[in-house]
Amino acid sequence: VLQKWVNREISNFDYLIQLNTMAGRTYNDLAQYPVFPWILRDYTSEELDLNNPAVFRDLSKPIGVCCFYKHFIFFFRYENFEDPLGIIDKFHYGTHYSNAAGVMHYLIRVEPFTTLHIQLQSGRFDCADRQFHSIPATWQALMDNPNDVKELIPEFFYFPEFLENQNGFNLGQLQMSKEVVNDVILPKWARSPEDFIYKHRKALESEYVSAHLHEWIDLIFGYKQRGPAAVEALNVFY
Repeated sequence: VLQKWVNREISNFDYLIQLNTMAGRTYNDLAQYPVFPWILRDYTSEELDLNNPAVFRDLSKPIGVCCFYKHFIFFFRYENFEDPLGIIDKFHYGTHYSNAAGVMHYLIRVEPFTTLHIQLQSGRFDCADRQFHSIPATWQALMDNPNDVKELIPEFFYFPEFLENQNGFNLGQLQMSKEVVNDVILPKWARSPEDFIYKHRKALESEYVSAHLHEWIDLIFGYKQRGPAAVEALNVFY
């Protein structure tokens, strides 16, 4: 599979799906759901220029430290962490880049994930401000919130329906703006959910991502998962 990918006989998307499968990740287990990277950082421009390296996220760093100031937060958290009982090892992140709640968060508008989300929240939808309602706002929250280190799921690259509230669920309204949460708000450069998926998939297969994807793979599936390499890469999870 690696050789096929290097020879460009399979796409970046196919390679990531194969890696997830070999790593034991599966659509049948929300706790081990396939994980895909955030690949862009430009969610505000009117047009998306895939020839400009500045629109892409730095794939060599965990998503938690893609924003420079957070680098220091996690570095010092690790250096100063000490469990009085000596049971818990040092870590940079107390949450994970992929978990069941995160999958339900992204797929809240699509069954069976809607029902699973409601069950998780004791029989009701979570408060609107904590729901997945905007792609630009989700990226901004990643930049601002040290406790948010979620990567993406494969649906961001092929499944426009998860961005639409086709079932008409009452997801509440945002506290500050009183805006009703309905379809997911898209980046300005996307004209529709289908257009977002088309351009996002195109970005995944772009020359820049093809040249740097292995750096992210090292963090998630490779030698930077644990040990000294993980510490150096600020990639140690609780």
